Amino acid sequence: MTGYRYIKAPAIIHKSVLNRTVSPGSKNRRIAKGLFFFGLLLMLSVAWPILSYEIFTAPDLSGEEFLLPVPVSGQEQDFIKKSSSEENDDLTYPQNWFPTAKPMKKRETKITHYTLSIPKFKIENATVEIDGKNLGKSLIQYPGTALPGEIGAPVIFGHSILPQFFNPKNYMSIFSLIPTMQLGDEIIIKFDGITYTYRVIDKIEVKPDNISVLEQPYDNEYLRLITCTPPGTYLRRGVITATLVD
Repeated sequence: MTGYRYIKAPAIIHKSVLNRTVSPGSKNRRIAKGLFFFGLLLMLSVAWPILSYEIFTAPDLSGEEFLLPVPVSGQEQDFIKKSSSEENDDLTYPQNWFPTAKPMKKRETKITHYTLSIPKFKIENATVEIDGKNLGKSLIQYPGTALPGEIGAPVIFGHSILPQFFNPKNYMSIFSLIPTMQLGDEIIIKFDGITYTYRVIDKIEVKPDNISVLEQPYDNEYLRLITCTPPGTYLRRGVITATLVD
């Protein structure tokens, strides 16, 4: 008996089915979903550092009260009205960080620049300009505050952005991590050929109208670092205070 071998014929797919499978509408939906999730991820990458700061870092900072010794009588700050000009809204200008504070009389010194290092964050010999004007180019010491090694406190401003963009060599991000400093962390200043070592003793957070952090204590040699908080915003000011140990 002659045998027969049967071969299954390939399935016939109608052209309309193929068109539905690769339709442009389906591709567009997939692209739209991809863009949605990418946008959501981008939003979370911005929101999470701020939220984590409020949850984990801000509670470690003291409140509005400034605990270091107050200045001697007559050293209190005067108040001035903030101009509504666009320049006064630019936070790369240090005078806009505490808009109600009147700059103090400049200290007489021939030195215009010195350096600051924070080993914890691999910040090495960052330039500090005394009475500087642009935080995008250097750290800036607030005019009239004590010089390093003197009784009082040099007050140094530094810019901050979102922590994930921190770069110890970029002055727009250089102070992004200082709110996370802990008691005992070292800050090294090189001024006029002398190296000064400070250790953190206090950290607080204040509103921009609280100018007590600019006042000068007269019982010891201190140092204050100030940046905007939460990092990436301009809502408040984070203040790190250190004392001279060497």
